Order: sequence, then structure tokens, then C-alpha cells
Amino acid sequence: MTAQTIPQALGGRGAVRGLARFAGAAMLGLALATGPTAPAFARGVPESFADLTEQVSPAVVNITTSTTVAAPVRPGPIFPEGSPFEDLFRDFGMPGGPGETAPQRSNALGSGFVISEDGFIVTNNHVIEGADEIEVEFFSGNTLPAKVVGTDPKTDIAVLKVESTKPLAFVKFGNSDVIRVGDWVMAMGNPLGQGFSVSAGIVSARNRELSGTYDDFLQTDAAINRGNSGGPLFNMNGEVVGVNTAILSPNGGSIGIGFSMASNVVQKVVTQLREFGETRRGWLGVKIQDISPDMAEAMGLKSTVGALVTDVPAGPAADAGMLAGDVITAFDGGEVKNTRDLVRRVADAPVGQAVRVTVTRGDKSQTLLVTLGRRELAEAEPVQTGMSTPQPTEREMLGMTIVPVSPDQAVELGLAETTQGLLIRSVSADSEAAKKGLRAGDVITEAGQQPVASLAELDARVAEAKAAGRKSLLLLIRRGGEPRFVALPVF
Repeated sequence: MTAQTIPQALGGRGAVRGLARFAGAAMLGLALATGPTAPAFARGVPESFADLTEQVSPAVVNITTSTTVAAPVRPGPIFPEGSPFEDLFRDFGMPGGPGETAPQRSNALGSGFVISEDGFIVTNNHVIEGADEIEVEFFSGNTLPAKVVGTDPKTDIAVLKVESTKPLAFVKFGNSDVIRVGDWVMAMGNPLGQGFSVSAGIVSARNRELSGTYDDFLQTDAAINRGNSGGPLFNMNGEVVGVNTAILSPNGGSIGIGFSMASNVVQKVVTQLREFGETRRGWLGVKIQDISPDMAEAMGLKSTVGALVTDVPAGPAADAGMLAGDVITAFDGGEVKNTRDLVRRVADAPVGQAVRVTVTRGDKSQTLLVTLGRRELAEAEPVQTGMSTPQPTEREMLGMTIVPVSPDQAVELGLAETTQGLLIRSVSADSEAAKKGLRAGDVITEAGQQPVASLAELDARVAEAKAAGRKSLLLLIRRGGEPRFVALPVF
């Protein structure tokens, strides 16, 4: 049975592919020692979660939102203005005539938690998205209206603010990086609209990536259901280590696979939302992809560690001299393992900060000083690249039929009119190119990390790869303007 998408809050807010945005027992005893090392002791099942529950409950809240839903137009007979039938339809609860219905109010429920005594509250963005009114209910039963301070759809986090005449009980964030698989955790919230509820379990996995660029989820078997959206996931010290956000389920209920956005991601977002009302993430100004083993071989790299630069449009990296084909191996003093690692490191770096970025170019390593831009501003700007195009001459090679791309073809394919490269007209079904996902309409703009504008240049790159004893040739492919590298065999 496949996992189905479930409404994100009671009231039917949006969802994420096969995952629903929502707001077990551990082994008891001693671990067996191996070799001469000392035995490792596993913590026993907690005697009770009651003390922890009493400690943190006053800071956990239920959230109710109300939204005006546009009224659908009902089909019906049309009468002349002033007709007595108009009064008849209005008498039967159809204001405005037979073809209209009144706007309706839609309610949704979620959870959240207080992070300061002056009333700042954290929840999921999908819980309050589009809401006209937001009401927060505290464990004591008191309710207060809330206003939105800021939201971040990329991490599904929102910060609210309530005004209270008394200091509010609040909880602190813990360090999600020190949480281990197997650690006990406790979830609190408003599942299925039943009010304050507690569930407990263990962390069953870390560093889960679901659908977002900045995802870093803790997976837990603590029961999480609809209405738990935005609620806290506590460690045994009463610190928030995650925000309950999604479940994976074939039937709409908890089956022990829940996801909480890690607190170390949430904290940074919350700090910016409180200070600016929006996020301000660093921007390097490159397009990147992970390095596969065959790509590493084609490039003469010793490992697949790092992030391969596929494009460098106008921006901070271009200003610093970075080039397509560079492999970013370190950022601001820390090793870059892959593209996901780099994206998170750059996003966490302050806008305007000058950072050292180490790249491998050919067989040499060099360090560039890059002054970071702001991603939110850069994403709103169109990016174009381009060069001139030679006259077409078709050829079959590397399992493809290719021809230099014309200006008209480039525009039709979503590229700049002056884009230079080789257009793939067709791909042999049994070729390695087909297995790597290449298809008609793709454009080859580089081969062997050098620009190619003609078939002769591509022939030269193939010959160079063979002469160097390499089994594959690295191609830079553009599809609809988006670049990616692919390694194809040359023998």
C-alpha cells in the first residue's frame, strides 16, 4: 500500500508528495561488548514521562485558524430583475439570487509552543497560511489572538506573537545535532483536535530529507497525527529538539513514521523572522550537482566528495573568479561533502560576509574569497548566459544524433538566443546516453570542462579523453536552462 497525502491540518491545508504536513519501545538491558572494549550501557525505559509533561505543558499551545472561503457559484435558472421568483430563492437561504451562495468560514487546527515570556510562538507555516484569524489556546484554557510575525515556507516554520498581561511559560531549544538514533523523545500537541496530548518514542533516524532545499528532519516513532503540526518534540531535558511537521502514512493515521524539523535549523529561521520578519540567507551564485563515480573518473578526481559547479551566472561566485567545472571542496573553513551540505552552509552564512571557498580546478586546488549575496533577492532575478552559434552540421556520436544549436532553437528550448552548444536531436534507446537520462532537446554546452560550439570541438575533446587514458568524457547538459553534468563512455 503506498503512502497517501493527507491534509496538513484539520481543515485541509496543503501537502507534500506522499507525506502529510502535520502539525515504541526501546530495547532494555545491556549492549553486548565486542572485543576488549568496555561494555556499552543502554538506558532503560523511563519510569514515567509525567514529570517532564508537567514541566513543559504550560508552554505548549493549541492553534485554531479561521479563513474565509470564496463561495462557489451554483447553477440555477436566471430570472429578470424584479421577478417574484427572486424573493422565493432568497427566502430559501439563497442570498443574491439562484446562482449565488454566501462566503463560508473554514477552520483548521494545529499546535505550537511558546519560546519567550513576552509571547513569541513557533508553529508550522502550513498551519496558519492564508488565515484571517489566529487564536491560541494555552494549557490553562485561556485563549489569546495571535498575529503573524514572519513565515518561511522553505522550512515550513512560522513565528506568531500574542500580547499577555502576565509573563508566559516558555521552553528553550536544544541542540538537535547531539541527538542520537535511539534517544527517547516526547511529542506534544493537538492531534485530531482532541486537545493537549502527549506521545513518546525514540528517534528512529536523523538527517532525513523530504522535499525541501533546507530539510533536516528527525524521524521518530512517537505518534504524530493531524493537528500535531507545529508542536514540539522534546528531549528528556525538556528542550525542543524538533518541530513536528510531517508523517508518512498509507491510511492517514500515525504508523510510527513521523518527521520533526531539527531544532538547529528552526532556531536560525526563528531568529531571522523575529529580527527582520523574513529570512535572509546567504547566496553564493552557482548551480551545483553531486559527483557520481563515473564523473569523478572522467574528471580525474580521487573521490566523489564535494559539489560540482555546473553554471556560474553573474553574482558573487563569478565576481570571485569561480568557473563551471570547479569542484567546491571547502566553504568558510569547513569541508563540503556534497551539494546538500554546501547549500545549508551557504544559507547559514551571513549576507555580505566574505568567505573563503576552496575549489579543485583541473589537478590544482585554489581558494577564492567570495562576498555572499542574499538568496531571496537573487531568486527574483532572471539569469541568462550565451554566446554565438555556428552553422549546423549533423552527426551521430556517443549514442546521439547532434547538431550545433541555432538561435531560434535555443529560444524554443528556453535558453538565451545567443547560447552556444550542440543540440541533441535523438538518442539511441540502447545507448549509455539514454541510460543517463539524456533526450532529444538537451543541449551540450561543454565537453571535458571546455566549451563546445562545433562537432570538431567535440571530436577534439573525445580524442583528448582517450589520450589521457580516461574511460569517460564529462558533458555539461542544459535542459530548459538548467545545467547538469553527465559522464559518457568514449571507448
